[in-house]
Amino acid sequence: MINTKWIIKYFSIAFLILFSSCSIPKVEQREANKDFPESFSNNLDTNSAAKTDWREFFEDENLINLIDSALTNNQELNIMAKEILIASNDVMARRGEYLPSARLNAGAGAEKVGRYTSQGANDANTEISEGKEFPEPLTDFMLSADVSWELDVWNKLHNATDAAAKRYLSSIEGKNYMVTQLIAEIANSYYELEALDNQLLILEDNIRIQQDALRTVKIQKEAGKVTELAVKKFEAEVLKNRSLVFNIKQDITITENRINFLLGRYPQKIERSSDQFTNTTPKTIVTGVPSQLLQNRPDIKQAELLLEADKLDVEAARANFYPAFRITGRLGLQSYNPGSFFQTPESMLYGIVGDMVMPLLNRNAIEAQYLNANYSQMQSVYNLERTILNAYFEVSNQLSNMENLISSYQLKSEQVDVLLQSTAIANSLFNSARADYMEVMLTQRDVLDARIELVENKMKQMNSLVLLYKALGGGWDTN
Repeated sequence: MINTKWIIKYFSIAFLILFSSCSIPKVEQREANKDFPESFSNNLDTNSAAKTDWREFFEDENLINLIDSALTNNQELNIMAKEILIASNDVMARRGEYLPSARLNAGAGAEKVGRYTSQGANDANTEISEGKEFPEPLTDFMLSADVSWELDVWNKLHNATDAAAKRYLSSIEGKNYMVTQLIAEIANSYYELEALDNQLLILEDNIRIQQDALRTVKIQKEAGKVTELAVKKFEAEVLKNRSLVFNIKQDITITENRINFLLGRYPQKIERSSDQFTNTTPKTIVTGVPSQLLQNRPDIKQAELLLEADKLDVEAARANFYPAFRITGRLGLQSYNPGSFFQTPESMLYGIVGDMVMPLLNRNAIEAQYLNANYSQMQSVYNLERTILNAYFEVSNQLSNMENLISSYQLKSEQVDVLLQSTAIANSLFNSARADYMEVMLTQRDVLDARIELVENKMKQMNSLVLLYKALGGGWDTN
């Protein structure tokens, strides 16, 4: 015989589910565009991308030691490490939500109600056993185990757990990206410090040359070959360059302190190999194809994981429109008399309840949560596309920068050689009274500017190399 009551129940539940699914707001969704150009501008190299082991990339032992110290002591990096642990604990908490929960309850109390109340009148007319009345006050002792379990029918809790796991993995990629930035910043500051050391040596060398020229001008002034104006001009030039020495020394102090800050320590001297800076040749980096950035760039992988987490959030929010099923139960002992507390089955209590909860009216909060989850997902789509686009342009810009800097350095080196020759010629002509003192002074000034610019160009080459290495995704492997 067909049980019509169960049929009605099944049809009611099916109707509620159908009603809920039909009333879910419609939103626009799309996948992120991950298409890359086939190559970086005119670069056609399709070999493997740059290595991620920074220890093989940097050869200066002093720089390697600085990076090692920063990876251990940098405060911002340590803060990020704790955030990863927080994300890991969030996964643990989410995982526990879709498992049954049980807790132990124990309690004791006493109660005295008024005689002329409904409960008091009933207690007075009730006999417990063998003519015994309810004691006053009435004590109550209870020990029970409560169990609760929300059935994850629509994978709501499971999706929320997976979303937390994706965010945990994204936090790891965020730390990798921070490591890449930290290594690049230390390397750039280190090369800047070496460049400042070389500029200081060039300036001090130029001051010595100008002081020799000043002595020569003073001798010629005494011989009546030049005027006092020439002497004052050379003195002013020497004083100007001596003042620049202090500017460079201040820049050295600031750069050293910047490195010390990144290393998480108070100011101290930075060990470096400045005498080898001008002979440093930029390493050759194999760029690979642009699509390899998807695997090598931590920020791209982080954006992908956050997008996957937001997709799971949408599914979890969608489940709020459907009925939620929960089972609760209790098993324990309860008695007013400690002496009869363990007498069973009289003191035993138990119960089990299964319920279904479903929103029907005033679902604005649920709809808002669902819409926000979808909008957040679209934000993650745009963020991933922006991150991919930015990664491509970072590599493309640094490739172009490296090429132009190398060409510029070659021409600047030739300019320095020519100016050094012109300085020797100008000094010779000046000593034989065939050249004006201004020609000597201007030639020396041009040599100084060209040599300093040559060092700056070398620093820019090294910085561009580090930025290219970072843009390709290298530098985060700390093992």
